Amino acid sequence: MADTEGPVTVDDLPVTFQAKYLGQSDARGLWGIKHTRKPVDLMVAAAKALPPGQILPIVKLTVTVDGVHLETANHGTKKDEFEHMSVFFNIESISYGVQDLVYTRVFSMIIVKDNADVKGLNPFECHAFVCESRNAARRLTYSLAAAFQDYSRRVKEMQANGNNVLDDRPPSMKKRFAIDLRTPEEIEADLETEA
Repeated sequence: MADTEGPVTVDDLPVTFQAKYLGQSDARGLWGIKHTRKPVDLMVAAAKALPPGQILPIVKLTVTVDGVHLETANHGTKKDEFEHMSVFFNIESISYGVQDLVYTRVFSMIIVKDNADVKGLNPFECHAFVCESRNAARRLTYSLAAAFQDYSRRVKEMQANGNNVLDDRPPSMKKRFAIDLRTPEEIEADLETEA
């Protein structure tokens, strides 16, 4: 198996990817392809409607055991074209990640915003990225899965050691997350059988 294929383990982290940032859009739920499909369609349509010569920002995505760091990449003379962006999404704030089933080079993830307690504000935000290849989108999904797996292990260790900080919260406040490791074709087949 080549270095760029197959599952990523926690030992492989951190892993850095370069991608075009499609942007962010509200999502209607915590996890599931049904909550990323429409936002991805809207962001792709907006990207296709960009005026000639205008391009999407190129970003570096670094997946670590603690979360995902997103930073604009400087490219030659065009580095001033985009405002510098550097943001860290803590693993606790990421609820879902998936390789899109229509645009297979697109990886999207749902972030649960801190303002979730404020009435009337949508707490779910979908961020989407166009990866260099379908395989890169897949590896990005596997990398986030490895980070989720490590986070889950750490939470279980804390609970086993009597440090129930996370368990003292009401059920609605406990963090939940999901990663969809099915191929775009498998997701599509499952959606067709549900309909």
